[in-house]
Amino acid sequence: MWGQHGMTAAPADGASRAGAAADEIEQIYRQEYGRAVAVLVRVFGDIDLAEDAVQEAFAVAMPAWRASGLPPSPAGWLITTARNKGIDHLRRERLRQDKYVQAILLGARAVQPQAERAADDEPEPPADVPDDRLRLIFTCCHPALADAAQVALTLRLLGGLTTAEIARAFLVPEATMAQRIVRAKAKIRDAGIPYRVPGAADLQGRLAAVLAVIYLIFNEGYAASSGDELIRTGLCAEAIRLGRLLAALMPAEPEVAGLLALMLLTDARRASRVSPEGDLVLLADQDRSSWNRQQIAEGHQIVRACLRRNQPGSYQIQAAINAVHTDAATAAQTDWRQILQLYDQLMTIAPSHVVALNRAVAVAEVDGPAAALALADGIRLDGYYLRPAVRADLLAKLGRTADASAEYAAAAHLTRSSAQRRFLQRRSAELA
Repeated sequence: MWGQHGMTAAPADGASRAGAAADEIEQIYRQEYGRAVAVLVRVFGDIDLAEDAVQEAFAVAMPAWRASGLPPSPAGWLITTARNKGIDHLRRERLRQDKYVQAILLGARAVQPQAERAADDEPEPPADVPDDRLRLIFTCCHPALADAAQVALTLRLLGGLTTAEIARAFLVPEATMAQRIVRAKAKIRDAGIPYRVPGAADLQGRLAAVLAVIYLIFNEGYAASSGDELIRTGLCAEAIRLGRLLAALMPAEPEVAGLLALMLLTDARRASRVSPEGDLVLLADQDRSSWNRQQIAEGHQIVRACLRRNQPGSYQIQAAINAVHTDAATAAQTDWRQILQLYDQLMTIAPSHVVALNRAVAVAEVDGPAAALALADGIRLDGYYLRPAVRADLLAKLGRTADASAEYAAAAHLTRSSAQRRFLQRRSAELA
């Protein structure tokens, strides 16, 4: 069944002097970008300045680290460098705008610019939301922005995802997504939307977008939309960390608990999803003895608590589906009828083409591949590689090997993940 869906540590003593590889620095960029931007937004109160400063810091880091190796704390180095870049930028701006700025900069500390005092003192964030990254997610999810723009902007800032990766997550052209992000930033600037944590009364209104952001970050980590590696462990860990923070912040919200359970149960299978050669392993073929039983137990406990609340939502139902999968000792023992019932409920609460496609997979296990293929043929998901992949699997089960081979080839053409492409191409060749 097709499922829904690191950073290399620096030596503690800073002894790595042979020079860091470019891909190692790229991993650190992806791992630390969101954290650095979040800290700098708190320091300067300006998202564009924070982004520019962090990008300048990475531009400095690339040649320096390649020449002399990683510093003892790459994250601290980047944040300090980016903060200094931001302060330099503010100073240049003030020199252009105010003829008295030199006297101000040389004056007493009591009259230092606010941004410089913030950079020196690193004030603690408000206690309501005890993490810079989570605070920035809530900030970007302002109701003045369209839902899609909220999620896209936060993924760009917090997840460290490229515009192309976000576009693939939304199944829209890259140019369309770039325009959304630019318009979102412009609206924040022109409307004077403040970068601050909403009060308790406003948290609920932003919750749906926040949950969507965290889940998309997790999905990009669990099944990277591009690149040589199928899994980006750092993104998975960051999404789960944010999910735990959100659950502590809003313990009475069942969908928050549902999302955390969903990520835990999905991530529990991570070690078995990739073969030693780096190839994709489907759920039915995974070594279940390698699944993380501690995460599964925690996820099951949260799902049971959600069931007792009896306030079903999309993330809770998806978590329940994964609970059924992880409850089966073997693939053959999976309770597909229960999974199909859950998908029926999910289609009622949160219908979508992707949910319908996953439901068709469950129908194949209960009513046979012919019934599932009829459903899949009616689902329009142009450009989404999983639709031809699911059709290929169903066609192969029906003995239509030539058609199945062609569909696997079409799916391989649509994905930008090397691991997924190799798997699909191999299936296509086996059936050709």
